[in-house]
Amino acid sequence: MGVTLDGFLRCASEDEAARVRAALPQHVQLTRAEPGCIRFDVTPTDDPLVWTVSEEFTDPAAFDAHQTRAGASDWARATAGIARDYTIKGMP
Repeated sequence: MGVTLDGFLRCASEDEAARVRAALPQHVQLTRAEPGCIRFDVTPTDDPLVWTVSEEFTDPAAFDAHQTRAGASDWARATAGIARDYTIKGMP
């Protein structure tokens, strides 16, 4: 079984939400192209400040590689400080 991450990205303001909307398309495109990415969905909810996040990677190494890449990305810089509420399964 792979590694899954499920949860929410919760903005505190419209400014934060605008930063998410601006940076999200490139983040999704780059993540889906990563080796080991099975599924990567960040979907708006009925609340304009909240997105659901659902990810699946083939194994812990692929998940770690994603975290490393994403942590040094434009996405990380644009969304720094925005609350995340995630549950990760499949990591040792």
